[in-house]
Amino acid sequence: MRTCLDCIPCFFKQALEAARIAGADDAVQRRILNEVAVILPDFRMEASPPEMARRIYWIVRDTTGVEDPYHAIKEESNRIALVIYGQLVQKLNSGDPLLTAVELAIAGNIIDYGPKNSVDVAGELEKILADEHLKIRQEQSRFFQYQAFRDALKKSKTLLYLADNAGEIVFDRVLLEVIREKFPAVKMRFAVKEKPAINDALEKDARDCGIDRIAEVISSGSDAPGTLLPLCSESFRKIFFESDVVISKGQGNFESLSGVRRSVFFLLLAKCPVIARHIGCRVGDVILLHHTGDR
Repeated sequence: MRTCLDCIPCFFKQALEAARIAGADDAVQRRILNEVAVILPDFRMEASPPEMARRIYWIVRDTTGVEDPYHAIKEESNRIALVIYGQLVQKLNSGDPLLTAVELAIAGNIIDYGPKNSVDVAGELEKILADEHLKIRQEQSRFFQYQAFRDALKKSKTLLYLADNAGEIVFDRVLLEVIREKFPAVKMRFAVKEKPAINDALEKDARDCGIDRIAEVISSGSDAPGTLLPLCSESFRKIFFESDVVISKGQGNFESLSGVRRSVFFLLLAKCPVIARHIGCRVGDVILLHHTGDR
């Protein structure tokens, strides 16, 4: 997915937010924004947004000296999500646990675990599920291709799950557990970032959230907030292209992989107009999209 002009204000917003989370004062925040403004004219609009985001977070790290500005937020995200893990599992007592687990995984993509939204995560989840459940039904044939997803799992021997954010990965854990129960022959790998990239999950986050008890935790070899294949390790790229099923979680992974030449199942919530236009859906729609790799 290429960068749009609408992405440019978001780049500055991301830079400012990261600078503040890193504890930068006003002068340092201004310096970071100035540096983003300097590199922006040379950024290729044909590139995906995560490529620019990666450069922005380099600037924030280099300028503030803070290697992982989102460390505390990630720790808190994991803690809150683990508190409600039992409630998530209880929701699987339905006619189709796999479908419910997919819904939960996508619901986890919308919850903001930042300080302002950490008070009532369980209540927020209830609201999300109540609202999005209906949207899933309405859009199922176009943007929620659940049957294709289930059929692919039935035929697969290997699965690669591309993680998104810390905290959110507890919701991914629930989906992985259901897949393991329904399709025990499938070997599962769970890919995280090699180094800090915003609040994306790292290996420690995956282990803290119990993912390693269900799937093999591997690194993409990259520090980009998405899956930019040229920046990933050779071993990861081999796994990516040889896995029978690839599940890609979140907007950053969608932005960087929407044109890849292989089958991918994208799970995300369309949180911005640019993504919604690219998919052809509405902002707020839940997405389980089967990209066949033909385009």
